[in-house]
Parts: sequence; structure tokens; C-alpha cells
Amino acid sequence: MEDIDVIAVLQDPVRRRLYEYVAAQGREVGRNEAAEAAGVARTLAAHHLDRLTEAGLLESGSRRLTGRSGPGAGRPAKVYTRARAERSVSLPARDYRTAAELLAEAAEQAGLDAGLCAAARRRGEALRGSAEPCGGLEEAMEMLAARGYEPHLEGAEGAEGATGAAERVVRMRNCPFHAVAERFPPLVCGMNLALLEGLLGADGSVRARMDARPGECCVVVETSKNNDD
Repeated sequence: MEDIDVIAVLQDPVRRRLYEYVAAQGREVGRNEAAEAAGVARTLAAHHLDRLTEAGLLESGSRRLTGRSGPGAGRPAKVYTRARAERSVSLPARDYRTAAELLAEAAEQAGLDAGLCAAARRRGEALRGSAEPCGGLEEAMEMLAARGYEPHLEGAEGAEGATGAAERVVRMRNCPFHAVAERFPPLVCGMNLALLEGLLGADGSVRARMDARPGECCVVVETSKNNDD
């Protein structure tokens, strides 16, 4: 199926709501949960979820949602996650990905990491404009969502603050530079970190740092240590 046909599948409003809900969870989602979230009947949700799977926008599998196994555990249920494949449409045809990969390759071979990061930091500052540095994690999430990072808030594993509660960090399910980052991870991840440092502001109450995790953006955002007091 051509990318333009795949994207056209999302034209149906119910189908789009189901896709956006599953994509936002970052985990497997069952039919009942998806139907409830979209406000539709389970049978209708199942139809649309399977259509999204056929189009390659979702991936499906099966598991027991009760968490039990053996006799009496019930039949495995069908579950869905967002597909890893990227889809894009450009009219007329453009190939910015190849250009980006060529530029990244040249920059890496020439040792231009520092210059690239400096340019990325300036671009982040330009994107922030005259706004004050980011004032908190909630504000950071709004800024990141607007840039397509799909942020979500969670506690940092194994980290505890002065109150004994797990410190919160913002992780991002999507990297807007994923395709190029896969080929040139140190270069592009460093660029991404510098971009977000400029976007959030160096003197704000949050900071960005590198903390790569499979399937997510390599950068996390947390409360700045200088503002914990």
C-alpha cells in the first residue's frame, strides 16, 4: 500500500481517534480499552483497529490481559501497538532524508560535532524566541508536544528526591530525527540535546540530559538541580 493510501486510512474520525490513542500509550492496548477511550462499541473498534493493522499503521498480537496463565486464565486477547514503520507524503516528491543523511555523514567525517551542536542550540533559542526559559515540566511537555516529541511524564527508576518520592522526568516516545539518528547516533543525538537545551533555556527550572532508552528519544527532561531548593 502506498504511503498516501495509508495516510488516507486515518481520514475516518473514529479510526483516527483509535490510532492516536494506541500510539499515545507506548504499550499494548486491548480492544475493550481502545473502544472505551474512543467512545465506540467494541465491535466497531475491533473493525477499525484491524483496518489500521492491515494498513501497516498498527501492529497486532495476542496475550492474556488478566496476567494469569494456565487453566482458567481465559483466552488470549488481541492487542495493538503503533507500527515502527514511518509514513510520509510529499507533493511534489522531495527527498530530504537523503540530504540529511549525506550532511550528517559529511559532518561526522569532518569532526564538526561541536559546530553542529552550537548551531542546534542557536536554533532552539530562535524557536523559543522572546519567551522566558521553561518554567516547569508541564510547560516543557507542551513545548515538546508542539515539536512532535510525544512527551510523557514518569518517575525516574531508582531515583528518589529529598521527600523519598521518585523524581519525575519527561521522556519522549518519538524522536523527530529517528531515521538519521539510527545511522549517526552520537552526532544526531548530540544535536538533538543541544536543540532542546536552546529550546528550554539554560537558566530555567528544567534541564535536558542524555538518557537513551530503546524505542524512545535519547533525551529526557527533568527539574534542574539548581532549582531544587
